[in-house]
Amino acid sequence: MAIAATSGAWRSELRAMLWLAAPLAAANLLQMLVYSIDVIFVARLGEQALSASSLAVSLFGIMMWCFSGLTSACAPIIAAELGRRRHAVREVRRSVRMALWLALVCSLLGMAICLFGEGFMLLTGQEPVVSRRAGAFLAILLWAMPAAIIANVLRTFVAALGRPVFATLITLLSIVVNSVGNYAFVFGHFGAPQMGLDGSAVSSVLTSWIGVAAYAAAIATDRRLRRYRIFGNWWRPEWQRLRDLVRIGVPIALIILAEGGLFTSAAFLMGLIGEAQLAAHTIALQLGALAFQIPFGIGQAATIRVGYHFGAGNRHGIGTAGQAALLISMVYMAIPALLMLFAPSLLLSLYIDPYAPERAVLVGYAIVFLRIAAAFQLFDGAQAVLAGLLRGLQDTRIPMIMALTGYWIFGFGTSVALGFFTPLAGAGVWVGLATGLVVVSFLLATRWRGRGRLGLESASFAG
Repeated sequence: MAIAATSGAWRSELRAMLWLAAPLAAANLLQMLVYSIDVIFVARLGEQALSASSLAVSLFGIMMWCFSGLTSACAPIIAAELGRRRHAVREVRRSVRMALWLALVCSLLGMAICLFGEGFMLLTGQEPVVSRRAGAFLAILLWAMPAAIIANVLRTFVAALGRPVFATLITLLSIVVNSVGNYAFVFGHFGAPQMGLDGSAVSSVLTSWIGVAAYAAAIATDRRLRRYRIFGNWWRPEWQRLRDLVRIGVPIALIILAEGGLFTSAAFLMGLIGEAQLAAHTIALQLGALAFQIPFGIGQAATIRVGYHFGAGNRHGIGTAGQAALLISMVYMAIPALLMLFAPSLLLSLYIDPYAPERAVLVGYAIVFLRIAAAFQLFDGAQAVLAGLLRGLQDTRIPMIMALTGYWIFGFGTSVALGFFTPLAGAGVWVGLATGLVVVSFLLATRWRGRGRLGLESASFAG
């Protein structure tokens, strides 16, 4: 009977994890398509416009992802409150309200930084004309910052309350809106002014705010979500809850910055090595980013499921949720790993013609990079899920230290050493990326396995 009960609990948790992770992962993949639409339209304006928008979006994106990571701390808190089942409606409302406050504060900071975009570009050595256009682009795009971060909070709320499909549907809506917006404002269709590069920024702003409106409408019309009245008493502070969000969220933001910074710095290292290797790196990294969206979604689901069991004081449930999330991630990540190893040309054909003679050098480098990427796919998936599992236990400070150590001491250090002091060059940089991911996944796995001994499963644990 005990074995049957355990087996039943395992199957139930696996179904719950898949049901939550699938729409979140789909939304992550679709969000990449939203960004790709901007590139497709702006690329038609010429290389200078594309360079300016790429620089602007890189600065905007890293801030947006860090601030979204900070506010995503509401996910484990909401899940734990639901697990405790004590005044869940009121407590969830307080958490969402303070997360929205935090989103607004972060937005103001991000918008202020965007106002100095041109100066930042010049400091990094970019061409004056490109810097000026990037600064003008950011001066418009900055109005999307509040919407992007607020939408992330609302997405977290609907997912934690068992409505993750809203995230997928609203991201699909964003694809349509952004496509129409770019078509209208970049080229002046549908009676809109022809704004060129700035029109793409206008489209992004409209898309972001329509996304917020869509989440608000979904929450207002869904019976379960509506009863939480998350916009009620929005002016009332909950200072302890805000402190909890900051305590859990700041390390999450720094982890995102550490990982994102490592891969961004790799592009600069590649630029010093050679143009062909930089181009190959960009394509290979894009393919890796596509593959990563699935375990990233699984990690988001894992935070909610573990957070729920954490709040309920169900240690067995915590372990089962962890096993289910890791199993799903490992099974999935084996697929891109095999494709990168045995069918790299097929993957490259998504972006370029791998058989064109003029692309021979680029393709050669890209295939080498993809084979290295194949070797660390399982570790990349594991670290994404393990980080999510530990967030569910509201454990973020030590994982942040592990991430900084693994990515920057081991990862970046290895990239520089092998990339510039051995004949490996670009391949050495990728070995460094692999090293960082392997070290971080090992460190996080060690902490997850020792969660009982370390007292992380106790609801009184303070991170």
